[in-house]
Amino acid sequence: MGRRFRLDLAVAVVVVGGFWVPPALTAGGARAVAGLALGALAGAAVLLRRRAPVAAVLVAAAVTVAGGVLGVSQDPMLAAAWCLYPVAAERAGRARGAAVGVVCGIAVLGATVAMPEGATRLFVAAFVLGGAWLLGTAAGRQARAAEALERARVQAEVARDVHDVVGHALAVIAAEAGVARMLPDADEVELRQSLADVEGHARGALQEVQTLVRALRDLPVPVAPARERLLAVLAASRAAGITVDERIDGDLPEPAGTVVVRVVQESLSNALRHAPGAVCRVQVTARADAAVVEVHSAGGPRPAPGTGVGLEGLRERVGLARGEVRWEEPAAGEFRVLARVPL
Repeated sequence: MGRRFRLDLAVAVVVVGGFWVPPALTAGGARAVAGLALGALAGAAVLLRRRAPVAAVLVAAAVTVAGGVLGVSQDPMLAAAWCLYPVAAERAGRARGAAVGVVCGIAVLGATVAMPEGATRLFVAAFVLGGAWLLGTAAGRQARAAEALERARVQAEVARDVHDVVGHALAVIAAEAGVARMLPDADEVELRQSLADVEGHARGALQEVQTLVRALRDLPVPVAPARERLLAVLAASRAAGITVDERIDGDLPEPAGTVVVRVVQESLSNALRHAPGAVCRVQVTARADAAVVEVHSAGGPRPAPGTGVGLEGLRERVGLARGEVRWEEPAAGEFRVLARVPL
């Protein structure tokens, strides 16, 4: 028995035992039997409000009105209000006018037709039903907002991963293909070697995409050590035609290691796309509390302007790791990325 069902059962017992049983027993005879039967229906509606919320509201309201007409119920629409809450939460922001009309209609009907006390019962019924609707609507809107934020977070995460994986792979493949095409008097062996390099990087990119898909499906993902992946990124960049000098000191534990790899990968991808032929210096130092990354590119043509999507995605990724990243142009034709990722 779940917690929600126990809560509904407690509410059903309180409503039926407090507002139906005493007046039904006081009425006696056939009215007592009818009152107990109607009270049982009201309790059943409360218990079934999550499975059939609209039907539960209608049943609870109908039996409450009937009980008031027969004088065997003193329920001020509590059962109907309890059943109305999930309806409001599910349909928050939709059919607002119709829902308010239904609530007011039930309140007026219950107060004027079924309940002799009139104004007092009208106020109580309207307050109970209106409060249930407002609380349910607020909860529903909060749930929708949380779902929207989660969708936006997942979309941003997927966009960053796709950009990092696919963007870097395509930049390397395009650069290698361009180098092979521009080779003067290349013989068959050289062309075959270039094609083999392109094929190898394409297969590596496909493997990374498959790893990304498995991660999105919450499947177990084998992850190579960060240092090994970092060396693979450096090797691929060299094969694509840029000169890379690196210095890597210390271990890079996860998850900070993946962030460091992405920082270097995006920096070298930018050099490949916007400043082909540049000379890049990569320095990664793992200290006791953080990994410090510096990627400096210079010597190529003046970097062409990009969209900035990759760098902004990098800022988001490092920010999620509670780190810091910045970039600058020390001089014409130069670009430097500096990052600090907590370990």
